[in-house]
Amino acid sequence: MIIKVCGMRDPENIREVAALGVDWIGLIFFARSPRRITNNGQLTIDNGSKRYSDCQLSIINCPLKKVGVFVNTSFEELVETAALFRLDYLQLHGNETPDDCHALQKRGYSLIKAFQIATACDLEQTTDYEGRVDYFLFDTKSNSYGGSGKQFDWSILEAYQGETPFLLSGGIRPESAEAIRSFRHPRFAGIDLNSGFEIEPGRKDIEKLKEFLKEIQNHNS
Repeated sequence: MIIKVCGMRDPENIREVAALGVDWIGLIFFARSPRRITNNGQLTIDNGSKRYSDCQLSIINCPLKKVGVFVNTSFEELVETAALFRLDYLQLHGNETPDDCHALQKRGYSLIKAFQIATACDLEQTTDYEGRVDYFLFDTKSNSYGGSGKQFDWSILEAYQGETPFLLSGGIRPESAEAIRSFRHPRFAGIDLNSGFEIEPGRKDIEKLKEFLKEIQNHNS
């Protein structure tokens, strides 16, 4: 089971999370998110080489897979940011079309497409993205682009019959461990953790994460 910790931006916190044995970190590049990361820390010096901020260095040197989270970002900005932060995946939360995803695929990018779920009918929108992305991410439907802190009814996913593996997101917190251990679906690939484990936006509670990981560690056995 893939464990992704999203909304990371504090250098020391990134290093602490990386030491826990999780698989992916999520880096948010959406301007309206309180957990956003900016590109402003990069400086160019006289010989044309680049000097990075501590935040950027902690990301670049992080041994985990790096997932960049974007909302309706231009193709050019996606490409630039992916190169700057050496991203392994682009996670798309906006109105990106299957053709948009295919264009990024052809450039060699690995993709995660997020969908907001409230009823089984919301799963129908995934059909056109089959073969266009590597993973789906199922989040709770809200008026914003994720980050609601609320959990949707996972039993809805019994209706999902697609071929693309998916991650669960939305309102997962320490007390969700038992529900995750008991959740079953042939395409279930992992979980996305964020606000339920935060001390403040962008900074995770390491002790809560440690305890949670212990509780779900037998899920794969």
